[in-house]
Amino acid sequence: MSVQPLPPSPALTLDLEQPQDAAAIEALLDRAFGPGRFTKVSERVRELAEFAPELSFCAWEDGRLVGVVRQWRVAVGETPVVFLGPLAVEQAQRSGGVGGLLVERACDAAAAAGETAVLLVGDAPYFGRFGFGPARQARLPGPVDPRRVLARRFGEAGELAGPVRPR
Repeated sequence: MSVQPLPPSPALTLDLEQPQDAAAIEALLDRAFGPGRFTKVSERVRELAEFAPELSFCAWEDGRLVGVVRQWRVAVGETPVVFLGPLAVEQAQRSGGVGGLLVERACDAAAAAGETAVLLVGDAPYFGRFGFGPARQARLPGPVDPRRVLARRFGEAGELAGPVRPR
């Protein structure tokens, strides 16, 4: 018998990230990932990228931040894309669908903005549910398991190939 996650609370709202959310977001990221988050290859990508606040979202429940997803403008070779991450959800809300709602909202916003694709580093079984597949020809600025480099392409976007770099 499999256990189905509880649906997100009706009190849950998803809003665009705002500058005043920064302290709450940093605290959530610290709780979710710890100080080791700054050593990951995804952080190297964010260091060279332009933040896209209009494609980044916060999940709020009863006035408390319970999740966040951020996106960044980069290019893979000559193809402009957005890089998704970090995605973080409070421990008590994990397995409850909040992360999935954030990923879907971020991808919908990227597609609506005319972006070619969303690139990320993550677990294929989790992100595959949202249309992500291998992007092994995308070269990130540091060591990474190529099986964890995933992309969701929009429209007629082809294979992403080349180094991840600033736009």
